[in-house]
Amino acid sequence: MFTENALRVLEKRYLLRDKKGTVTETPDQLFQRVAQAIAKAEKVFGASKQEVERFGDRFYRMMIERKFIPNTPTLMNAGKANGQLSACFVLPVPDNLEGIFETCKHAALIHKTGGGTGFSFSRLRPANDFVSSNAGVASGPVSFMNVYDAATHAIRQGGTRRGANMAILRVDHPDIEEFISCKKDRSKLNNFNISVAITDKFMQAFANDTNYDLVHPGSGEVVKQLNARAVFASICEHAHESGEPGVVFIDRINSSDPVYATKGSDGEFIPGTEDIEATNPCGEQPLGPGDACNLGSINLSLFVDEKSNDFNWHELADCVSLGVRFLDNVVEVNNYPFQFIADATRNNRRIGLGVMGFAEALILMGIAYNSQEALEKGESVMRFIQDKAHEASSELATARGVFPNWQFSKWSNENKPMRNATVTTIAPTGTISVIAGTSSGIEPLFAVSYIRRVLGGEELIEFNSIFKKVAKDAGLDRPDIMNAIAEQGMLGEVDGIPDDIKRLFVCSHEISYDWHVKMQSVFQKYTDNAVSKTINFPADALVEQVESAYKLAWELNLKGITVYRDTSRSSQVLNVKKTDPKSSLPAPVKTPGACFDLTLVECDHCAPATASSALSNLDLSYLNSISMLRKCPDCGDLSTSFMKMEACELYTCCGYTKC
Repeated sequence: MFTENALRVLEKRYLLRDKKGTVTETPDQLFQRVAQAIAKAEKVFGASKQEVERFGDRFYRMMIERKFIPNTPTLMNAGKANGQLSACFVLPVPDNLEGIFETCKHAALIHKTGGGTGFSFSRLRPANDFVSSNAGVASGPVSFMNVYDAATHAIRQGGTRRGANMAILRVDHPDIEEFISCKKDRSKLNNFNISVAITDKFMQAFANDTNYDLVHPGSGEVVKQLNARAVFASICEHAHESGEPGVVFIDRINSSDPVYATKGSDGEFIPGTEDIEATNPCGEQPLGPGDACNLGSINLSLFVDEKSNDFNWHELADCVSLGVRFLDNVVEVNNYPFQFIADATRNNRRIGLGVMGFAEALILMGIAYNSQEALEKGESVMRFIQDKAHEASSELATARGVFPNWQFSKWSNENKPMRNATVTTIAPTGTISVIAGTSSGIEPLFAVSYIRRVLGGEELIEFNSIFKKVAKDAGLDRPDIMNAIAEQGMLGEVDGIPDDIKRLFVCSHEISYDWHVKMQSVFQKYTDNAVSKTINFPADALVEQVESAYKLAWELNLKGITVYRDTSRSSQVLNVKKTDPKSSLPAPVKTPGACFDLTLVECDHCAPATASSALSNLDLSYLNSISMLRKCPDCGDLSTSFMKMEACELYTCCGYTKC
């Protein structure tokens, strides 16, 4: 059932090993381990031994059949001693030195277990502000972000990958201009994604082309004013240049949070239990301070009924119900890294059931991604999942009890029992979509084909499995056509392929940004939390187009947005035409930074001068033989199986991720 890439990722990242590093577990045993560990929660609620075994078997079959896969920490750690299973955490950053470094320690220990962390640095006093305790001046948020970044760099998540962080700063913080440009220097903050928390007041000032206030986070005093449109333009210019910062519409996030506020008898809103300030690293999971979330995704491509040319709604409903139960069980059996996190998480019992394989599901139904029909299908399937997930959570609440903060939530006002404060989230599903053998999240296909080159010169040509079948049925599986597709990655410029097939297999960089934003909006409409989606732009896109995407995100009620312009980062794959397929690989270039970066601009891992030196030692005729080549920093594979997801890289050769 699993592809070669999926098995490689499982072996590299997930299967248990002994002290010598030898793999001691099969993929089947992995899913058995996870299923049995999660099913143990049933016993807490009075299930018999036979019932526990029955749910363990159902959980196992759901995963082994690739219909549902939980987030990476659950796959890695379920069934291990002290297994930490949550994907994402938000940690509070207080405005004192002891608290700042205590949070940094907490983040490091979370990264060690495989979790990602989000922070709002908005409570920190601005740079050069007076510090009364020592008569000195404050360093400011960006300075401490660099401290956190250095700590993250030293930790490998679960022993398999680098940690990932999200840094958020309110648009009305006095240091917002420095924050917006803090990743202009590509050698810094490589373990952070950054987003600006946009307020409703700011957007009103933007609409009116007026100034807005910068407010001291401690005193609440207005310290300065900036023009809203000038700040918005700066955000868009930097996003055009490097993909960051993204934005989160923080007031919109809070107003839709079930435990943010309740309505009193007089119709007035009463503050609830939390004020959300930040999200996880990819932005899809807003969380209050100390809260964590457990994610899992349904593979929609496996629920397409060929006879009706639509989803099998009955089977999908069953999977949604079982997925909600699985994730609620995760909350119960999880071993949280700190007591304050355990308390916050159990008080809200947030879960995030999402989807992957949406693009492949559309293809199986004969629907082009960039079409009105695709938007309607996305909205209908997410509305169905949302409704069924809420029903499942409500049924669990009847059997197990409501979440502790229910009494302070909107669910209490509606007199609706809910086991979980929030139930649905659309995650990017990086490595788990590779394991499931499908397209990631709600993204379109990244490419139809890859040429993967491994050290030694061997070429492995990989095609989307659905396209291979379509090509065979249409008589397109001729060597000349398939080789041309493998070289291009996409169908658009390949001769001999009918337009209807090209339109069906449209890829990320062939789709106009407005279709990306619209697709995110229809899923956000029926998602409790938020939606992770990359808004792709071609290399020649204008800043004005990025600005239009950000404005459209506001108009369509998104909770946040991240863009990526092709080639805007030094880690982008080479787009050089392949001219000599028989070229052999040169020996790795050893530079002072031990770097083997083959990009034509600055290197992420060493100084620009070092990168230039590395390139000068390469035979440039060799570069001309490379088509979309990128060396995996972890396993060494010279691979085109590389994609951008939000502000992160994913190498499908072994599942290595880097933000």
